[in-house]
Amino acid sequence: MKTKKALITVFAVLGSTVWAANGFAAGTKGDPAAGKDKAALCAGCHGDDGNSMVAEFPRLASQYEQYIVKQVLDFQKGHRANNDTMAGMAATIADVQDAKDIGAYFQGQKMAKEPIAPVDKKLVDQGKKIFQEGNPKTGVYGCVNCHGQNGKGKSPDVSVFPVIGGQHKDYIVKQLKDFKEGRRSNDPANMMTDIAKKLSDQEVEAVANYLSSL
Repeated sequence: MKTKKALITVFAVLGSTVWAANGFAAGTKGDPAAGKDKAALCAGCHGDDGNSMVAEFPRLASQYEQYIVKQVLDFQKGHRANNDTMAGMAATIADVQDAKDIGAYFQGQKMAKEPIAPVDKKLVDQGKKIFQEGNPKTGVYGCVNCHGQNGKGKSPDVSVFPVIGGQHKDYIVKQLKDFKEGRRSNDPANMMTDIAKKLSDQEVEAVANYLSSL
């Protein structure tokens, strides 16, 4: 399966230079205390503690520091171009250390437990099955293999795969459609693009409802 081969490829490079090209210095991490003040510029959209109350803006609380940094750098370099507002905000972060500090602050915050919009319980059950098992008939790989149980991630050391459990359902739907329709392409080895193209619109909605319920 193409997705399984891509997953093997991604894991093969995780221990080498995958972050070097994006400006990561080995062994350096962000300072969450310093990041709290620096994250003030993010609060208008993402909330003071990373728990945004608007579905358009993702929850950053509990998200991996390195994943946040990568997205900032990808917006800066044009590798991710599916949100003009975020591209503009990312441009104001002049130093990688600032991005690391902001990422460290948000990683240390607790994600809110309740979704901001009610979920469709019928779709939740279908979404859970897809998340756990995928869809062998269409070649969809189970999301759990990369994003971990309940979508809470595998490990901060495998931050190329973000925390998605508890994320806003409308935001998840938009990202999957952006991958599917070519508006977003900064995924490792085109894994999400490959998966999203194989998901039906109903499956996208189902997965989004399930993840939002977690």
